[in-house]
Amino acid sequence: MSAARRRFREDGDAVTFDFAPMVDIVLLLLIFFFLTSNLGARQNALPLDLPRASSTVQETPDLPIVSVTRAGKVFLNGQETTLTRLRGQLEPLAKASGGLVGLRADERGNYGTVVRVMDEIKKAGGSRLALGTQPGGAAGESGP
Repeated sequence: MSAARRRFREDGDAVTFDFAPMVDIVLLLLIFFFLTSNLGARQNALPLDLPRASSTVQETPDLPIVSVTRAGKVFLNGQETTLTRLRGQLEPLAKASGGLVGLRADERGNYGTVVRVMDEIKKAGGSRLALGTQPGGAAGESGP
């Protein structure tokens, strides 16, 4: 008798294992993890040292985000732009979001650049700003 024997049911049919459902489940899990991992990448695309606040709110995916680095570079949704081109690029996005625009600026960055960016956001139709912070500030803590 050979070492590899087939087992048979009492009615004589061979016992088989169908891999198709298992492959479907694995592919669905893989797709799920790819989609959910992409959502967090947008928020942390630029290495900014954001100011700390005791209460923070998660950003919405359809919110246009303007970021200002410590060196004064301006980014719109992770793509580098200039201050002069920002208004034209931001206008349709601000209109689609109802005038709400996110602003993330490095804590140690140039304050003048941030103010100029805020002015361009206002000119582009951004009537409300959502300022980007990171959690961790103590309640009641005040700055200088």
